[in-house]
Amino acid sequence: MNDDRTHVEWREWGPAPFEEARAADRPVLLSLTATWCDSCHEMDAETYAEPRIAANVNDGFVPVRVDVDRRPRVRERYNMGGFPSTVFCTPEGRVITGATYLGPDGMRQVLDSVRDVWSERGAEAGRIPRALSGDPTPAGPVDERIESHLAGQLDEKWDPRFAGWGTDAKFPLPRTIEFALKRAREQATETLGVIGESLYDEESGGFYRYAEGRDWSDPHTEKVLDANAALVRAFANGYLYTGDDDLLAPAFGTRDFLIDRLWNGTAFGGSVAPEEKDAGASADGDGAAVGRGGSSGGDAATDFGPRRDLTAYAGGNALAADALLTLVSYTDDGTAREYATRVLDALDERFVAADGSVAHFETGAGSGDGSGQDPSRGGEPAGAPQLLLEDHARIVAAFARARQVLGPNALASGRDPLEVARTVADRAIEALQEPDGAFRDGPEAGVGLLDEPLRPLDGGVEMAAALLDLGALIGELEAESAESAAAEQYVDAAHAGVAAFAGAWDRIGVQVAGYGSVAARLTRPDLTVAVGATAGSDLHRAALRVADHEAVVLPEAPAVSADVATVTRGAETREVTTPEELIEAVSVLTRGT
Repeated sequence: MNDDRTHVEWREWGPAPFEEARAADRPVLLSLTATWCDSCHEMDAETYAEPRIAANVNDGFVPVRVDVDRRPRVRERYNMGGFPSTVFCTPEGRVITGATYLGPDGMRQVLDSVRDVWSERGAEAGRIPRALSGDPTPAGPVDERIESHLAGQLDEKWDPRFAGWGTDAKFPLPRTIEFALKRAREQATETLGVIGESLYDEESGGFYRYAEGRDWSDPHTEKVLDANAALVRAFANGYLYTGDDDLLAPAFGTRDFLIDRLWNGTAFGGSVAPEEKDAGASADGDGAAVGRGGSSGGDAATDFGPRRDLTAYAGGNALAADALLTLVSYTDDGTAREYATRVLDALDERFVAADGSVAHFETGAGSGDGSGQDPSRGGEPAGAPQLLLEDHARIVAAFARARQVLGPNALASGRDPLEVARTVADRAIEALQEPDGAFRDGPEAGVGLLDEPLRPLDGGVEMAAALLDLGALIGELEAESAESAAAEQYVDAAHAGVAAFAGAWDRIGVQVAGYGSVAARLTRPDLTVAVGATAGSDLHRAALRVADHEAVVLPEAPAVSADVATVTRGAETREVTTPEELIEAVSVLTRGT
């Protein structure tokens, strides 16, 4: 892959460069970058573009460029703590050393050092990171201590001066906010307020990724789909608990940003780079420069703004659909409903294979080179199914949400959203859940360190939460059928996934507070509302707006009369016929919890 910007002869990730390195007895240089990453482009311009450095790299190493959004499993195994990540490894993929951004002087020193180490020790200089050691996860019982510990972490890590948690760089932590909404509401709403003031772009809409300063100053102004979608949901859920209209303004503004800046005609693209830098060029999903005003999908043909990656990623789009449907739940917003539905249809028709495997990304019309092939995957079709935990978890969650908000007839294909969710969940459980219950991030196959097992706690939490929603919905739907046991398999899989880490409950931090949410749902029964009427009826709309964002709602429940809703928590059920009665029943059943 020739790159006129850097003079480095980059190879694409795959078996070939590792085989080349082995044959030539050279180390591999991995450059992990992202379209939205300004420091990555700066390193290209300042370091790799220096002719002597490029020549040194080309002569002594096998250089490989990796887009971390397209290859998240490579990202998680080789991330040096930020991007760019500059990683030197053996032909077997074992890490020799690594850093993030390196200027010309630093790069020269590291190149010389790695050459010396390689000459002295060769492949023995490489190591496998501890996270990939293959050791069993710290299993234990799932009990009330987990939620209590993480609720305590909210107080321990709370920043009383500037809000948020921690005293270093501030990340928005939307799932931590959602955990706090039920346990430390003032902390959650104060944090939402400061995020709205510091990370929300009042001019263009959308949220910046994070802030360097403890006081939320010096924001990194890239905008990525995943973070924006998660924050739309968090702000919407904040509105559910407080009724504060000020929390809806950033949610609606971000809805518009997603549509105006990231819609590629089929689904949402992945990111927008910072406005103020690199005004002379934009980039496609591989980070390759295209002329200013060139098209990478959507309305880019007339756009002179920052780089955009309009590649549609399955997990990010599923999270966006989930977030937009959450907004619909509390506001009846027609625009959010329209785009959530369009995304769900795209996921159903283009990303989810018949066996439930999910393609991680699709370039979409005009967002790549027009060939329908992804060059970074050796010519393999971009829509080829993959088995990434995060993608499967988010699709299960999004289609479970769709069944709750839109009902059984939400998809253009005619399939019930729960059918999609079940197919994807079954595939993930079959292919990614280990005997001890932990979920792997993907198949144990591939070059480099991809064949080493990685069991991400945050991905397991997302999957467990989605499986609990799915189990609750199927439990209500099939309560009187011979298949009622089907719901239990999803709850059992969620329990096993949470139990796989429960032996370390006292070492889990506030950044993964969502672990406390799923643990709490496993230690006490969910609140579920089964509505006989269709989606959009008064009873259904009232059910969606009960003050519990973890409640599960099923419209068009076959076992419930059209003018009735049943509110259930554990062994207790109340039958209601009006929104007022529903609210009262919820209050009684949740009192003291």
